[in-house]
Amino acid sequence: MSATVSEVSAARRREVIDALRRGTVPHTGLGLLAVGLERFENALDEDLATVTRGGAAFHALRGEYGSGKTFFARWLAERAKRRGLAVSEVQISETETPLHRLETVYRRLVERLTTATHQPSALRAVIDSWFYALEEEVLADGDIADGDEAALAQAVDELLERRLADVARTTPAFSAALRGYRRAVATDDSAQAEALIAWLGGQRSVAASARRAAGVRGDLDHFGALGFLQGLLTVLRDCGHPGLLLVLDEVETLQRMRSDVREKSLNALRQLLDEIDAGRFPGLFLVITGTPAFYDGQQGVQRLAPLAQRLATDFTTDARFDSPRAVQLRLPGFDLPALGKLGRKVRDLYAGAARHPERLPNRVDDTYLDELAHALTGSLGGKVGVAPRLYLRKLVADVLDRVDEFADFDPRAHYALTLNSTELTETERSAAAGADGVELDLDLDLS
Repeated sequence: MSATVSEVSAARRREVIDALRRGTVPHTGLGLLAVGLERFENALDEDLATVTRGGAAFHALRGEYGSGKTFFARWLAERAKRRGLAVSEVQISETETPLHRLETVYRRLVERLTTATHQPSALRAVIDSWFYALEEEVLADGDIADGDEAALAQAVDELLERRLADVARTTPAFSAALRGYRRAVATDDSAQAEALIAWLGGQRSVAASARRAAGVRGDLDHFGALGFLQGLLTVLRDCGHPGLLLVLDEVETLQRMRSDVREKSLNALRQLLDEIDAGRFPGLFLVITGTPAFYDGQQGVQRLAPLAQRLATDFTTDARFDSPRAVQLRLPGFDLPALGKLGRKVRDLYAGAARHPERLPNRVDDTYLDELAHALTGSLGGKVGVAPRLYLRKLVADVLDRVDEFADFDPRAHYALTLNSTELTETERSAAAGADGVELDLDLDLS
């Protein structure tokens, strides 16, 4: 077992293994499972360093369904948090989070905002930390007498205005709401404070009385969302989070939208990239994910020439020569050796928290892990890229758990790989249905 795996805490092991047992991507510990991502590490760490210095970065992840785009994004999120960045992952959808409505994207961003120490939504914790940092900066000057709360409040307000000067020029309501929130906290008006935090997070239906008290009106709109994002980045930076990693996942859903909505969404993405290039969002690392059809097809990026030009990347060369610094990053997906390697990582991680780890090396040896990978991939029509989720779920729940629980359980003698339609995603079901001679309710003997 590697030193990295052996040093993992029991709680972290349990969180990762429990997620795999459920068939979901873990939210933490992804570095322990990463296979084939080493080639991206140095370039992405350089991007993260640029962001922490006040720059900005952008990448477009490119991969088929099952190639690991979500895994990659969460793996990058862990690296970002280790550098102090805040993180938010937003899934684009036609009904809940349409990309052409940036106010909705911002609202989802805030709802999913997290840091290394705070779970979503971390907005209130971040803002409270920011005001504390402003107070500490004011007090450090030594110009405010002890106990002079009025002078301290005025000095903090003045510092707030200076820090948000760029934001206030285009979105004065952001700083006004922050001032109103601070007054509400100072007077123990919890209802007012909660309402203004909600408004700062882009929530709708905030009480009109709360907005009037803070001097703000209406709800957040498409154009105001960019100003709010700019303000959020300023607040994050001043309270010790040098930037924000924002992942817009499943952007390829734009292809299935009405043509007018698709055009607006592509233009919104172009606008966001233009603003990043113009330096409006220091500290922002934007990542989008999509399928090759989204980037190359006429129902996706190619419909908007300026956006297609920005995202253009040469993929005619052998994939092993892909640059990790390119705008688009092509995820190669899994092959059988990589799937077997992933299985070994999970087995070793599992062993560290197992009741009977001594049983695992012989009953779930490397050969068995490769056989399981081969059998499962065969049941999915040979589409290895679709297999990792199911492979890990079967490995943990059907094999490792039983070996650990039952002294006489031997997976080669007592376990036959079985899949049924109820446990498959739509993509997995399609792959299984296309496998030659394989039914959805299949039974594969590994003995």
